[in-house]
Amino acid sequence: MGGPGDPPEGTPEGAPGGGEDEYRSVVFDESFVRAARLQEYSAQERMADHAPAVRRRPPLHRGLPRQALILVLLIALAFGTAVYMGVRHPYQSSKAQPVEPLRMTVIPLAPQAAVPGSTDPEALYAHSPAAQFRVGAEGITLPAVRRTVHFSESQVVSALTTAKDYVVESSLDPSVLTGGTVRPVRVLLDPQQLDQFDLSFTHPAADGRHAPTGWLVRFDPSRAQLADRKIRVQGMLQATEINSDRLEVSADHTLVYALKPTGSDAKAKASLFTVRRELTFRFDRDDLRMRQVALVASYVQAGPLSCADDSANHLHPLLAGQTAKAGRPAGTDPYATDSATALCGSLATSAQPKT
Repeated sequence: MGGPGDPPEGTPEGAPGGGEDEYRSVVFDESFVRAARLQEYSAQERMADHAPAVRRRPPLHRGLPRQALILVLLIALAFGTAVYMGVRHPYQSSKAQPVEPLRMTVIPLAPQAAVPGSTDPEALYAHSPAAQFRVGAEGITLPAVRRTVHFSESQVVSALTTAKDYVVESSLDPSVLTGGTVRPVRVLLDPQQLDQFDLSFTHPAADGRHAPTGWLVRFDPSRAQLADRKIRVQGMLQATEINSDRLEVSADHTLVYALKPTGSDAKAKASLFTVRRELTFRFDRDDLRMRQVALVASYVQAGPLSCADDSANHLHPLLAGQTAKAGRPAGTDPYATDSATALCGSLATSAQPKT
């Protein structure tokens, strides 16, 4: 009797027998095919006995989908990275060194004779040493710029342009010159100098640290006003690297103002007032990034002024036809270590216009 896989009439002649035929399971003869029972399922049977053609979707899981979960994780990672970079910002290392306070010197220059004047400010300029000076910010020119060992060319340019902005705001802005505001200058300062700046204006003193006229140029509004807004300027800026974390910019400018008495009419005579400012700025990498300055030295000569007048809070210009008052600068106490030497100079006749 044949095995379960044998054809009904036995193994065909000549065909290999037993389990030795590796193809036995796939080779069928005619008698096997005729003996096969064929059955075709009806449509109803096929529908009842077989799985439906459309697969059911698995039920939705409650809670966040996987994509939303991944998005939340990515946002949390980005936020954590931003906080870490903010705490470990490379620029903040430079702030380990505090900004030194501003040291200032203001020297009034007294005229040797009556101050010359004219109803035409342009004529005064034309007959003075400022005849070839440029007008306003055009006279504050930038030098040729090169990178330094530790600072790029763009960083040097940033230091120079910010220093120029300070000179413009502190000596050319009419609202600053007349004592109306100090904010355009204040916003340019390194935050570490704001306390000294504010104290200079709330409690001005000729102590070499807290004179408003060391920070900016401003005239006594009760005495003088601008006769011409076309202020003449000439000077230079220079940038140098002092160490791997600091740039220094030196500014040396001469500014010439046409002034007349406050409240006077157009027929009043104007006179020229000259201010020489030598400023030294320091910039760390934060200052460069924030476009702010640390003003560490200010040396100012201004005239015509009277030596007897206090030039710390405001400049009190001598106007056309006026002469210097009799008197000397305030006395200097050599025992007071926190006081500055009171200085006064004489304004050369050649510095005055020829009228």
